[in-house]
Amino acid sequence: MGETSDIGRQVREAAGELIQKSGLTAGQILVVGCSTSEVLGAQIGTGGSPETARIIFEQLDRVCRQYHIFLAVQCCEHLNRALVVERQAMEKYALEQVAVVPVPTAGGALAARAMRAFSDSVVVESIEAHAGLDIGSTLIGMHLKRVAVPVRLACKTIGQAGVTAARTRPRLIGGGRAVYELPPEALR
Repeated sequence: MGETSDIGRQVREAAGELIQKSGLTAGQILVVGCSTSEVLGAQIGTGGSPETARIIFEQLDRVCRQYHIFLAVQCCEHLNRALVVERQAMEKYALEQVAVVPVPTAGGALAARAMRAFSDSVVVESIEAHAGLDIGSTLIGMHLKRVAVPVRLACKTIGQAGVTAARTRPRLIGGGRAVYELPPEALR
């Protein structure tokens, strides 16, 4: 039980820290890509675990609901990295639904779990999330808004998988005369 409770704790801490450091607000999107194979110490795509996916999903869902953040779970490359979201997120962000049901061997264990666990799950082709958590080098960058900024988390691994996190910020436009923050005296 120790290893699985450690995984749950690590996921909860990493997701919570990322949401806080990113300044995510209610209704924004956190995209998560996860290889349960990597979490368990195997090569990505070679040893997925429905039980590990259950533990990870429950903690991600718990943290996202606590902060009122939409969770988007990335599928594996066999489904072109489509994402499982709740219908409410799809509608709010006008995302395009696709017709597929993720299973552990095509979509990945975590996406398959999300498909069954969300109250009204759908699969969408792409998303522009406000922050992302990549567990096991699943390559979530294509689903982040521009501009992605690395977030250093205290938790460097979940199980045996490396963790990479990012937040996003608006693009800085303009040139030498552009101002990106109002000076305090301008607020008086």
